Amino acid sequence: MNIQFSFVLLVLFLNACSFWQTQPSTPAETVSAPPPPLAAAPVCKCPEAAKAEALKIPDYSLLKPAQWSDLDGIAKDDVTKAWPAWVLGCSALKAKPAWQAVCNEADQLKNPSKSKITEYFKKNFSVYRATNVDGTESGLITGYYEPVIKGSRSKNDQYRFPLYARPDDLITVELASLFPELANKRVRGRVVGTKLIPYYNRGEIETDNSPLQGREFVWVDDQIDLFFLQIQGSGMVHLDNGEKMHVGYADQNGQSYQSIGRLLIEKGELTADKASMQGIKDWAKKNPTKLRELLNANPSYVFFRELPAGLPGPLGAIGAPILAERVVAVDPKFVPLGAPIFLSTNLPFTNKPLQRLMMAQDTGGAIKGGVRADFFWGAGNDAGKQAGAMKQSGKIWVLLPKGFQLPKPALNNGQ
Repeated sequence: MNIQFSFVLLVLFLNACSFWQTQPSTPAETVSAPPPPLAAAPVCKCPEAAKAEALKIPDYSLLKPAQWSDLDGIAKDDVTKAWPAWVLGCSALKAKPAWQAVCNEADQLKNPSKSKITEYFKKNFSVYRATNVDGTESGLITGYYEPVIKGSRSKNDQYRFPLYARPDDLITVELASLFPELANKRVRGRVVGTKLIPYYNRGEIETDNSPLQGREFVWVDDQIDLFFLQIQGSGMVHLDNGEKMHVGYADQNGQSYQSIGRLLIEKGELTADKASMQGIKDWAKKNPTKLRELLNANPSYVFFRELPAGLPGPLGAIGAPILAERVVAVDPKFVPLGAPIFLSTNLPFTNKPLQRLMMAQDTGGAIKGGVRADFFWGAGNDAGKQAGAMKQSGKIWVLLPKGFQLPKPALNNGQ
């Protein structure tokens, strides 16, 4: 079918950074923006990414050579807790030539000690410090988690709200095929006649006569829990028959994300300090007749898929399960996806250092910039509280296999 773009639609697409999705298998946004902590993930407010795009900075070129001795605090970290995450990541990375040798060597180490792990990384990896476009070394560190909600494979009076599988009529267009300068950019929509138009928004999907009828694969009992599941992009459903189902991101409708937390603040319904995930849930319980209108104010909609049973965690952007408190989401333009990193920040609401060897195995639409990470806290309510409270400044060092080819810096970053 010959798909024709109208001029107006193309202009709208090219000017809406919420349409740019660089990782097709990851959520449109993790909950990781400034307050409200678990409701505001404005995809388009990404000045670091915009600067990098404008300056045509090559991928990874903001990484600066550093030394192992620069990783203040790594000696105190129990790196044995990071090793399982690295091994899981290697299951996906070893298909890439740059990672084959280090992953093959990791496979040979069975239950290595802390000293053996440290020796392995020092021997095989070079250290780089992450920087921003302006040359600074600190950035925003936030958190995300895996929601756990109740559901059923069949609709009934208790379980009324569906998770939809990816629709067959959702079209993704890789813009590089039309405009080479837009590599890794894509738009989504549906075909009507010979034109590609925006896909159905949330308000159009969540109706009694939904255009997606027949694509439901599980039903859950709470509308607002489903909404936050969509924001996180993956989760676990405890089914009424005793099963536990992992669900993961399958795709997104291409519509821009709008923060309902910010909207509640603007309307005077909540103060900024109350517009957390729990604050929004409390508001929803008190205002059930207003909830549908509020949710529809965010036209973005996420589709899911059922994941294999028995996974140790949700699937990250590299296609491997991610482990709690040892994985971060990063911007893959600045940090190679799958790379080990050393994170130096603080625990939420404290001055207690959080300095750990982590794995950069996930991404998110709101995670943009050279020094930017979203810390995966795990599953359930406690993890959600930690994730919602996390908004600190931090620094990042990246470990890359020796010989990994990095581009030359595109600018001097003010140095």
